[in-house]
Amino acid sequence: MLSASFRLQMWAKFTIFNLCYRLLRMKNIVVIGSSNTDMVVKTSHLPAGGETVLGGDFFMNAGGKGANQAVAAARYGNRVVFIAKTGNDLFGEQVRKSLKEDNIVTDYVFTDNYHPSGVALITIDKDAENCIVVASGANMHLMPTDIDIAATEIRSADVVLMQLECPVPTVAYAARMAAKAGVPVILNPAPAPSEPLSTELLHDLYLITPNRSEASRISGIEVKDMESAQRAAKAIHDMGPRNVIITLGGDGSLVYDGKMFMRVEALKVEAVDTTAAGDTYNGVLASVIAEGRSLIEAVREANIAGAISVTRMGAQPAAPTRKEIEEMKKRK
Repeated sequence: MLSASFRLQMWAKFTIFNLCYRLLRMKNIVVIGSSNTDMVVKTSHLPAGGETVLGGDFFMNAGGKGANQAVAAARYGNRVVFIAKTGNDLFGEQVRKSLKEDNIVTDYVFTDNYHPSGVALITIDKDAENCIVVASGANMHLMPTDIDIAATEIRSADVVLMQLECPVPTVAYAARMAAKAGVPVILNPAPAPSEPLSTELLHDLYLITPNRSEASRISGIEVKDMESAQRAAKAIHDMGPRNVIITLGGDGSLVYDGKMFMRVEALKVEAVDTTAAGDTYNGVLASVIAEGRSLIEAVREANIAGAISVTRMGAQPAAPTRKEIEEMKKRK
């Protein structure tokens, strides 16, 4: 009979082996972007101009497109480094604490002593539609010099994922750094850019993932059906990105790789809060692409993740784990 000490040694070796194997399988994803504290009111309808709506539930949680995407990517099971800037305040402290709970590397979440942490005011109606106002604060002071500090992580990443809730010149600087190192760059152009994105930035992108309105703004073609979505995707591709995915809500996703169009159907679910569905989608998309899997496979996983997220309240709290995505696939 094996002694208790021998069994304990074998269990410890097996545990260490599994941990090492998991770490070796994990890919490195760098997410650069915003971090906000979301203050949310759920009520019967979105107020019209000058209207006060009484009643509703209030809650507060971690948000920001960059942080939301980082959490979604990390819950899929890969190593995530988050590059951002917060204020020297309680919100900033809470951001770091929350990210660490998801095992996200926060060494490059910089502190700004002159500007407050970002805050988002969100109203959600009974149909899960939302209205969001963001006070960006320190997010808009993430500078190229901050990117330089994280250069080693960026150049050694399997994927770099960014959005547009921090300065566009900083996004372009990071994209150039990653592209020169041969790292695929994914840009979720949200919120929709007020000015045209530079040719240099667009040419540095492996993938761009606008939604319907963002694709309309970037391409100059109003996306109102699948035919116009295809024209917009081709126009955006011709600007420089190697691949284009236009997310179409309940109509799924349109993928264009410069050769053919592919449509991936959306899952039908009962939505309660759509606040961070796009962020969850992009985070999982980046995580799957980092693993070397096909673009279509990545979109299918991202669609499932986004569908799960809208059935839950909140931004980061709604992001599913890889296990939950696998379980949803079995039920489809």
